Amino acid sequence: MYRLSADRNFKFIFMGISIEIVLQIAVLIFSVVVHEVAHGYAALRLGDPTAKYAGRLTLNPMKHLDMWGSFLVPLFLAISQIGFVFGWAKPVPYNPYNLKDQRYGPAIVGVAGPLSNLILALISGISLRILLVTGMADGLLASIFALMFIINIALMVFNLFPIPPLDGSKLLFAFLPISEYTKQMLEKNGLVIFLLFLFLSKGLIGETILYVVEFFARYIIGTGL
Repeated sequence: MYRLSADRNFKFIFMGISIEIVLQIAVLIFSVVVHEVAHGYAALRLGDPTAKYAGRLTLNPMKHLDMWGSFLVPLFLAISQIGFVFGWAKPVPYNPYNLKDQRYGPAIVGVAGPLSNLILALISGISLRILLVTGMADGLLASIFALMFIINIALMVFNLFPIPPLDGSKLLFAFLPISEYTKQMLEKNGLVIFLLFLFLSKGLIGETILYVVEFFARYIIGTGL
C-alpha cells in the first residue's frame, strides 16, 4: 500500500513550515483556481461573458486568491494536522440571466468546477499509477501526484453536497421543483446553512470523502492511499 511519508519525502523545514505543508497549499491553490476557471468557461460557453470581462478566465493565481480561503485556513489546517487541508478561491462572477439555457444552465456551470477536479484527479492518479508500475514511486513527484489526487477528489466530493452555496445546490435546484422564491431564500441564507451543515455533518463529510478517495484510488491508482 502506498502512503505519503512526511519523514521520507519532506524533511526540509523553512521558518517552521515543512515542505509538505507548502506543497499541500500549492496543490490546493492550483486546484481551486482550475475549479473557478472551469465555472467561468462553462458560463462563457453558455452565453455569459461576465468572467471574461472581469479578467478571471486565467490560471494566474493572483486573479483568484482569497487571503483567508487560499492561505490562512489551509495553513491552519495543515499545521494542526487534523487530517485534511481545505480552502477556496474567490468565486468567479457570472450572471445566470445571460445563460442560453435558463433551466439547466446554472447546473452546468455549477458542475463544471467539480468536473475539473475529477479530471485533475484522473490525470494525477494515472500518473501515480505509472510511477508505481515502473518502481519510481518513492520520490517527490509521486508525493505531489498523490496530493493532487487526494485534494481534487476531496474538492469534487465536498462541492457536490447539495447545500448552498456549494455547487451541488445548483444541481438540486435544476432537477427538483423548487420555486424561484425558495431558491433565492436558500441562496441568501447560504452561509448560515453551510456553517450549520459543517457543524452537524462533519463526521459524515469526512467519511464520505474518505470512502470516495479510497474507491477512486483502488480503481485508478490500483492501491489504497
